[in-house]
Amino acid sequence: MDFRAILMGFGFAVVWASAFTSTRMIVTAAPPLTALVIRFGLSAMVAIPLARAMGQNWRLSRAEWRTVVLFGLCQNALYLGFSWVAMQYVEASVSAIIASMMPLAVAFLGWLLYAERLRPIAVAGLVAGVAGVTLIMGVRLRHGLDVPGVILCLIGMVALTFATLAARGAGGSRNMMMIVGLQMAVGAGLLLVPAMLMEWGRPVEWSAGLLWAFAYTVIAPGIGATWLWFRLVNRIGAVRAATFHFLSPIFGVAIAAALLGERFGASDVIGALIVAAGILMVQLAKLPAAAAAPQPSSSAARAIEGRD
Repeated sequence: MDFRAILMGFGFAVVWASAFTSTRMIVTAAPPLTALVIRFGLSAMVAIPLARAMGQNWRLSRAEWRTVVLFGLCQNALYLGFSWVAMQYVEASVSAIIASMMPLAVAFLGWLLYAERLRPIAVAGLVAGVAGVTLIMGVRLRHGLDVPGVILCLIGMVALTFATLAARGAGGSRNMMMIVGLQMAVGAGLLLVPAMLMEWGRPVEWSAGLLWAFAYTVIAPGIGATWLWFRLVNRIGAVRAATFHFLSPIFGVAIAAALLGERFGASDVIGALIVAAGILMVQLAKLPAAAAAPQPSSSAARAIEGRD
């Protein structure tokens, strides 16, 4: 892995983790589902014309359309829908920690449902990840952590995990930006009716901070991180790129503490480091197989699964 790839990986991890802080700023001032519909709509309006300018089109294969629908439903409508609603009640750092468990959940369910063999280092990583999350959540429960909000975050993370497992066998695609734009459109369409039914008439507390947070969420995590992730996957492969997920809990907690003044106690630092170590061990366990059978291009599912 060269130095440029390392910089790209760190950059992606920072931008991806920062999305939880900007989201928290949005949902405390505006209805979450309505804000998501607007975010997905704007992202689709940017990504689809960009894909056309890159020579891509929407005449996708059956596998590609399956990826569009699956991730539009599970990643955008369910994962982000539940997470944005939950972040009205839980801190951004809590949501970031729970979301960072997704690679651990993928490894565990792959073993449970598909009888995939787990190397000892992966088993140790799963145990470490659970221990780290238990440490953080146990201390925060004593400081008034909202349990229903945590449950919503967990439901969203499980939805994304199942989508990742179901679509990970999809082949490489030359229409990746078009797939991203279309799955954003699917997410907007699926959340439009729930947003109207549940949030019609809810006030919005307009401010410069809200506008900046929303613009940042659309441009940086929504489009910029996606582009950076694709570049990283194309450079070093999906499995090696996914190792940078171990930075997500660390950056997620640190950014929320710096910008929102959220709790940043010793248990949070130690717990985030333990979770990060667990994610890294699980991802490192996959590297020998990836090196033995390198892929010429990223799959649609693996490219999309790393984004918020």
